[in-house]
Amino acid sequence: MKPTIVLVGRPNVGKSTLFNRLTRARDAIVADLPGLTRDRHYGEGRLGGRAFLVVDTGGLEPVARSGMLAEMAKQTRAALAEADVVVFIVDTREGLTPQDRRIGEQLRTARARVVVAVNKAEGMDPDIAAAEFHELGLGAPHAISAAHGEGVHALVEAALADFPEEGEAGAEDAESDVPAVAIVGRPNAGKSTLVNALLGEERVIAFDQPGTTRDPIRVRFRHGTREYVLIDTAGLRRRGRVFETVEKFSVVKTLQAIESANVVVLLLDAQQGIADQDAHIAGFIAERGRAVVVAVNKWDGLDDYAREQVKRALRDKLAFLSYARMHYTSALRGQGLTGLMRSVDDAYAAAMAKLPTPRLTRHLIQAVTQQPPPRAGLVRPKLRYAHQGGSNPPVIVIHGNRLDAVVSGYRRYLEGSFREAFGLEGTPLRVEFRTGRNPFGARGSDRR
Repeated sequence: MKPTIVLVGRPNVGKSTLFNRLTRARDAIVADLPGLTRDRHYGEGRLGGRAFLVVDTGGLEPVARSGMLAEMAKQTRAALAEADVVVFIVDTREGLTPQDRRIGEQLRTARARVVVAVNKAEGMDPDIAAAEFHELGLGAPHAISAAHGEGVHALVEAALADFPEEGEAGAEDAESDVPAVAIVGRPNAGKSTLVNALLGEERVIAFDQPGTTRDPIRVRFRHGTREYVLIDTAGLRRRGRVFETVEKFSVVKTLQAIESANVVVLLLDAQQGIADQDAHIAGFIAERGRAVVVAVNKWDGLDDYAREQVKRALRDKLAFLSYARMHYTSALRGQGLTGLMRSVDDAYAAAMAKLPTPRLTRHLIQAVTQQPPPRAGLVRPKLRYAHQGGSNPPVIVIHGNRLDAVVSGYRRYLEGSFREAFGLEGTPLRVEFRTGRNPFGARGSDRR
């Protein structure tokens, strides 16, 4: 198993910067504001032949008893329970603070070994930068600069000193056949509550405040006999309401989560109604070609009249997602989740379906026979054969002559026909036309 390194420390000491350095990515949000990371955030790193997991956490506030700081501390303590090594990050520019001392006291009782990283030491003598942090009594501190990479290699070597080096590339966990499921929607629709309900534990903060989740959080879990990777994302707001740099980064991360997912669960808040912003999010999912399942959350709190109004709004505003299954759920009560995950499985299977060329061509001929394409002037487009051009979403490439004259309505007819014939429910389907060059075209022009 890969060892797990958990990054802890008070807010704004550079935990997310070090996380990005170790994972060679920019998956954690970084800005010059304290308290950005609120949930546990996982990534993968590698040092030589050794692979490891990195967990970025929110600031640890030992004295916080309620509110968001207490929730952040709760998540950090949960991460410590999963740690093989704890990297305690402090700030040499600010020196050893009372809060650092309180966190150090807590870490002395941690199950995992603790390594102290003295950050922001660029341009300083390492011994001088780390000197006062020996008082923590947690071993020799390591002076580093997470932003510039100085001392990070030695820090990781020290953290992994007790773990054997794995030279086998095949030791990594394969996730190619594990569906990645992104949970997206407006702020406060219940995304984190849904994730916690699926996992059966309070894995991410579910707080009655819009915008609680800022980073997209990836969690691997098993439901029934199948494994999934769940991605809980920050809520998307209208552009005009995104004032903070933090929220702008969160929107980018949410859109990236949609890009990297196999299936997207669009979570709607039934009590707030179906807003234009829900349609905008749905439109982006469709544009990116992601399989989608729509979950209308908080359904248990509506009377019959309100439910009928919501269904009417769904038909009006999300008509372009007619291929997606709708589920009416209560994440808080765990209602409707079994059917939701069944639809996720079906949507994933449809998105990754393999469509044999002979079957595609036979169905194309049948569809054209049943309803030929409209004429373009004196000539009717000729659709000759079809093959699959890609998956996630499925792409069907049709070859023939004068296909540039196929009207959009006929394209939609073919999409619907292929979708029904191959059971492609829950995923967009793209039909592309490729016109073959007429070998007699140039000869014919010479005769004239």
